[in-house]
Amino acid sequence: MSDLSPEQARLDPYSSLAENTNLTVQEKIAGLHTVIKNSKTGMLVTRDANGNLHSRAMTPSTPYSDTQLNLVFLANNASHKFEEIENDAHVNVSFYDTSSTDWASYSGRARVTQDKDLIHKHWSSMITGYIGDLKDGVHKGDKNDPRVAVIEVIPDEIKYWITKHSSALRTAQVAFGAATGKATSPGELRIISKEEVQLAQGLQSK
Repeated sequence: MSDLSPEQARLDPYSSLAENTNLTVQEKIAGLHTVIKNSKTGMLVTRDANGNLHSRAMTPSTPYSDTQLNLVFLANNASHKFEEIENDAHVNVSFYDTSSTDWASYSGRARVTQDKDLIHKHWSSMITGYIGDLKDGVHKGDKNDPRVAVIEVIPDEIKYWITKHSSALRTAQVAFGAATGKATSPGELRIISKEEVQLAQGLQSK
């Protein structure tokens, strides 16, 4: 079911044409995982105590199960983003694949933990290169470093776009639409609603 009202659909024909409401939750998740894996890096947006929005590039940990929607990031808990998440847990994470123009946008809340099992599960030696070994015997930059924490993004809603045609055909479609006054959509907008997120989380926990 579309999240556009009849009046919104009339005034925004591009979104109305683009949205595909005929997919199962599993099909939507599979498409989403493809966008994230091809994009590799997302932009995590947080809000500080003054209301300012800050974004930074973050690479989520893998692998993804067939029903996984939460994003998991490992990061240095001495960085400002942790202060901002404590101030306001609502976050956005966006992904963009330059090769296809596919994109994804997560709206949700961040949960911070130092659960050792989660850290060990998602650990990558590359993290050491970001936080460093301080040579004090404690902050070694390894998986037991007290600075290492998990940011888990639990989505309330996910929207993503899948491009359906080549760049040349997309340009031609838009040009034809401009000439005829008819809106066109060279891809699909897919929405994973809050209810569908909850359904996937239920399947994930089984």
